[in-house]
Amino acid sequence: MTLNDMNYLTIALPKGKLFEKSLVYLNKLGYATPDLSEKSRKLVITNEEKKVKFIITKTTDLPTYVEYGAADIGIIGKDVLLEEQKDVYELLDLKFGFCRVVVAVPQALKQEKLNDYAHLRVATKYPKIAENFFHSVGIQMEIIKLNGSIELAPMVGLAEMIVDIVETGQTLRENNLIEIQEIYPTTARFIANRASFKMKFERIETLKNELKALTEEFESEAKK
Repeated sequence: MTLNDMNYLTIALPKGKLFEKSLVYLNKLGYATPDLSEKSRKLVITNEEKKVKFIITKTTDLPTYVEYGAADIGIIGKDVLLEEQKDVYELLDLKFGFCRVVVAVPQALKQEKLNDYAHLRVATKYPKIAENFFHSVGIQMEIIKLNGSIELAPMVGLAEMIVDIVETGQTLRENNLIEIQEIYPTTARFIANRASFKMKFERIETLKNELKALTEEFESEAKK
């Protein structure tokens, strides 16, 4: 018997900013368990009543778990889906975790047109997104992949500009960087393994519809 047993629905949740809001949704729908926590030392957390298993993964790994069927479904940011380019179904925009992938430069390097930045070095956690964007606008750049604080790169001369994800832009401002171009807005998405979506369609479709209704309810409350 494998983790992804037909009797269970296996849900992958991402560590980090999206976890807590995902947990709010799952609690509201009765899927979560009292011990479902980002800090849990359990590798697999099970809700026997609902026949649901949870795994908590590193953000960038989550689409891989879903693509290969180790998880049937998952919740992950659109930015990660664009960067990882895994073969999964994107079923629903959950409308939370709003951020933007942007291009930013030090204030001293601001130019009038995007083309004026051609052939510079770009530091980013999102090399595929960055490469695809600059290719789409006909600009050749040198992409430098980093995993840590992207804002540091221009400060120490590693790169002249960055492509990064921002929520409020406060970190950019604190490091004397200015946004010059938005590449893509991103929110949390509900995704599914292709085979699981067919084999466990009723359960996945039910959860999708429940999530959709809850998303609409939260949106309605936010507008009041």
